Parts: sequence; C-alpha cells; structure tokens
Amino acid sequence: MATILITGGAGNVASSLAERFAKNDDNVVVVFDNLSTGKREKVPTEYVNCKFVEGDANEYDQLKKVFEQYEFEYVFHYAAVVGVLRTLENPINVLNDIEGFKHILKLSVEHKIKRFIFSSSSEVYGEPVEIPQFEDTTPLNAQLPYAIVKSVGESFVKSYAQMHGLDYTIFRFFNTYGPKQSTDFVISKFITQAKKNQDITIYGEGSQTRTFCYIDDNTEFTEHIIENDLFINDTVNVGNDDEMTIKQLAERIIEITKSDSKIVYLPALKEGDMKRRRPDISKMRSAFQRELTSLADGITKTAAQL
Repeated sequence: MATILITGGAGNVASSLAERFAKNDDNVVVVFDNLSTGKREKVPTEYVNCKFVEGDANEYDQLKKVFEQYEFEYVFHYAAVVGVLRTLENPINVLNDIEGFKHILKLSVEHKIKRFIFSSSSEVYGEPVEIPQFEDTTPLNAQLPYAIVKSVGESFVKSYAQMHGLDYTIFRFFNTYGPKQSTDFVISKFITQAKKNQDITIYGEGSQTRTFCYIDDNTEFTEHIIENDLFINDTVNVGNDDEMTIKQLAERIIEITKSDSKIVYLPALKEGDMKRRRPDISKMRSAFQRELTSLADGITKTAAQL
C-alpha cells in the first residue's frame, strides 16, 4: 500500500496507528520519536515492516536524514508535548514545536508526499463557545500555549497546501484512551487507581465534562480514510460524542472494575481544565461503517491490559 512516516510514534495514539498499518505487509512504517515522553516498548517492532528511528521532529537535519532514506507517501505528524500539566509546566518546549512544523512541511513538499496528516487537538476550541463543537463553524478560542501552537500548526498546514499544493488532513483529536496510554491521563490514571483500590483523585468538583474515544475507533477510522482517499484538504473531529462529567467517569470505572476505591477531590487546576468538551462527529460517522466502542467495553479492554 504505502511507505508511511509517523512522528511521535512512541506515544499512545501514534504507536497504535503504527501497529494497525504494520499489520498490512504491503506497508512500510517508519516510527520517528525522541522518546522524551514516548516509550520505546510501545513501538510495534515485532513487525518486520515497522522501523524505529530515534530523533527529534523539531530538528531539521534529523528529519532530512529520514526523508532521504525512505520515499514516504504519507506523513503523520503526531509529535508534540502533550498533557495538561506537562504543557503548562513546559510552555517553551511546546512553542518549539512551531519550528518543527516548518521543517516537516518543507521536507514533505520537497519529497512530493501524497498526503500530510496533522494531529491537532480539541484544545484549539478553548472554553466552549458552543456545544457540540463543529469543525467548520465553531470559533477557535484557544488561550494556552499548547492549544495556540496546535492552532498555529493548522494554519501552517493550510498555508503549505495553498502555496505548494500539499494535500492534507487535519485531525482534531478529542480524549483518546487505550492500553498504551500513559497513566498520567485521566482514564488510565483512574483505572490504575481503581484496580489497586486506591482513592480516585479528581481536580475540582468533577463537574467538567469530556468525551472518550477508544483507541481502535481512532486508528481504524484513520486507516479507512487513507485507504479510501477521504477528507483530503479537510479538518475532522475525531472522538466520541458521549459526554459525561469526570465524576461520572470515576463512578463508571469503579463500577466496571468492581473496585472499592473512593473518590477524593483535589483543588481545581488554576488553568487548562476546560468546563466542557463534546465534538460534532458527523464527518467521522459519515465515513465509519460501525458503531463506536462503548465506554464500558473500552474500559474493560483497557483495564485488562494495564
């Protein structure tokens, strides 16, 4: 099928995507990651067609070397500093990603790739102006460095498309969870606490809402749109639209894991913990031929492997 580059490929979503593509023997998958937050063991190198290259996606010379070694058809730029607390504590590192956008887009144009896929984020919507949040009409209300940088990244991608004819797809990812997710993210953190019957800790009153997408829904949808040439030069919300409070999530995890954990409330975060999140996923549903994974099934699958 294709030769594929996935930057940030040792992270949760990207490594799972690498594994999905690597299951097709006709693909060659190159995972590029500096392992600053990703884990080497997440990379599916048990597949002979999946190659790991350690490198920094913000460093032009390191990127150039891997582009010269392979003839990529698809570039998935998923490398980023992620996580609310991590990005608030490391704003300069987040801003460094802007240089990376310039480098990888320049190389993608020079090497005439077929499509550039950029992992943006629901954070670009900021505090909600409307619910649900639509790709084409909802104003972007980003305030924090991570969200602003993702919005800048979207603008870079569209500018390269306009100036150089680079085909792209922008994914605005909403919370995505699964067995490979780091335990400092909400579902994996809650499951880990619940399995140990430890207190489940929530910031604030737990009234903030989120939606949660199981990893297989994310990666299968991505593979489907690549194989079928869908959403070229378009922006797509990727997630689930089943909205719940963080308190409700904790209660569901306690119930599903049959835990004796108690919910404990910590002081609210000073910033970054948006009040509501719920995407309109009409575009995603129009291309997906199955129902999304229920939260109960996703938590059960994740808990079995954590």
